[in-house]
Amino acid sequence: MSNRNKGIILLLLSAFGFSMMAALVKLSGDVPTVQKTFFRNFVSAIIAFGFVKYHGERLFGKKENQKLLLLRSSLGAAGIVLFFYAIDHLVLSDADMLNKLSPFLTIIFASIFLKERARMFQITAIIIAFIGTLFIIKPSFSYETIPYLAGLLSAVFAAGAYTVLRVLGTKEKFYTVVFYFSFFTTMILLPFVFAFYEPMTLKQWVYLLGAGFFATIGQFGITIAYKFAPAKEISIFFYSTVVYSALISIFLFGQIPDMWSIIGYITIFGASLYMFLKNNRESK
Repeated sequence: MSNRNKGIILLLLSAFGFSMMAALVKLSGDVPTVQKTFFRNFVSAIIAFGFVKYHGERLFGKKENQKLLLLRSSLGAAGIVLFFYAIDHLVLSDADMLNKLSPFLTIIFASIFLKERARMFQITAIIIAFIGTLFIIKPSFSYETIPYLAGLLSAVFAAGAYTVLRVLGTKEKFYTVVFYFSFFTTMILLPFVFAFYEPMTLKQWVYLLGAGFFATIGQFGITIAYKFAPAKEISIFFYSTVVYSALISIFLFGQIPDMWSIIGYITIFGASLYMFLKNNRESK
């Protein structure tokens, strides 16, 4: 099997992992968002801890990378809390697609902060993707818009985290970065969990621990996938999360996206496909 195909399979697996995470978070019901985020990251931290110790790496990375690791973790923590809030209050596929704006936003941030030149076709794709978000959000400037804005902001913070990851590059092992982020988020949220803790049923415990397990599959899958093939060659396959989430929304929650949201999905996916094809054409 070629490295490219291995990368595609891992991305599809990663997408499934993140979709299952989102579904289980939603299934856990009326539990505070910070509590859900805490348990998701607590499980990831334990699993990543095992990988770090097995490979004999430093738990918290190298001294010279601490600022980058802290920045990546801070941005990631904000992004995941906002994403979970959006999951709780929106149709699952709406929340997922808004979060998937992060690759487009990463191009903007990389251009601003890393001085990576954004090409005209990338700018065109970003504009098209933004138009797609308007179909999903359907701005009305009412209270109902807040969860959509949370979903959009989750993509902004995720893009910031991915931009920092590009700087980290090969400076740290992927399991060290995952552990650092998961441990940091767990510790940051711990006081809020104590303050606002809501007792959970056994079923809710199972859902949230499962969410943490599938989130770890998603994180490891996407990280390893890009070691087999460049993002520009395989990133399009990560948008399969929206297909998974749409099916889960319909069959598990009985939530059917409205026509405007479907138009938004198609628009954003089209922008991603356009950028994917242009990247591959220019790399030949």
